[in-house]
Amino acid sequence: MGVLEQPAAPASAPYRRIAAELRARIASGEIRPGEKVPSVRRIAQEWGVATATAAKVLSVLREEGVVRAVPGVGTVVAEGARGEPGGRPPRAAGAPRALTRERIVRTAIALADAHGAAALSMRALAAELGVPTMALYRHVPGKDDLVARMADAVFGECGGPPGSVPGDWRARLRAAARHQWALYRRHPWLARVMVSVPRPRLPACATGLMERAMAPPPGPGLEAGAVSRIGVTVAGYVRGVAVNLEDGAAARRARSGADADLDAMFEFGLARLLDGLGVYVEQRRGGS
Repeated sequence: MGVLEQPAAPASAPYRRIAAELRARIASGEIRPGEKVPSVRRIAQEWGVATATAAKVLSVLREEGVVRAVPGVGTVVAEGARGEPGGRPPRAAGAPRALTRERIVRTAIALADAHGAAALSMRALAAELGVPTMALYRHVPGKDDLVARMADAVFGECGGPPGSVPGDWRARLRAAARHQWALYRRHPWLARVMVSVPRPRLPACATGLMERAMAPPPGPGLEAGAVSRIGVTVAGYVRGVAVNLEDGAAARRARSGADADLDAMFEFGLARLLDGLGVYVEQRRGGS
């Protein structure tokens, strides 16, 4: 009876071997965080594999958190991919992070913060997350819904003006408007994408912040409906000026004074708006 031969161990899949070599380059510092890794075409040429195999290499590295896609740039090494102090170690192969609605929304916000509203598309977002574009639609119906959820998430951080707020209704409303202006400042893309979707709306936090600033109402002649309208008017004004913030951010990168001009425009318009509202409030008081 002959000796049974042991089957040869299966060769590692080509994409896993190539991914391991790229990991080694990253670990050695040959390719540093933020630097581009070889493209699909370059991988196919250097290792003599099909483009589908090369694409699988980058997909695996994205799932592990070793690289990330940057729209208009390419695939780059993720921060902390080498296990530097304060960095996060790559996830184990075959253990990608679960795709959730919250993760999609937070990634979309980070993408827009870094690259502006023009970079925000379902395809670019899918590339950033390392998933097929169609996978996003299992969690959000489309871009309009995504933008609405991004706005809700950002305004959910707004809370209220820090510190004590003066008792005068104009001072409280001014503080609320400035607080919201600072929020748009942190996310320059926000106002523009909010007006780019059909039937744009202001998140409840945006108008609620203004309405809270008007509580209690500044006089017996001012009905609840008027207080609500004042809140919507002021919140809408802040958003209207903030639409120009993304252009201002680009100008700031070009070392322009456009942002300072926008701040001055905002303050001037806010003062005039409050002057007008003051006249309206006094008229309502007089008619009570």
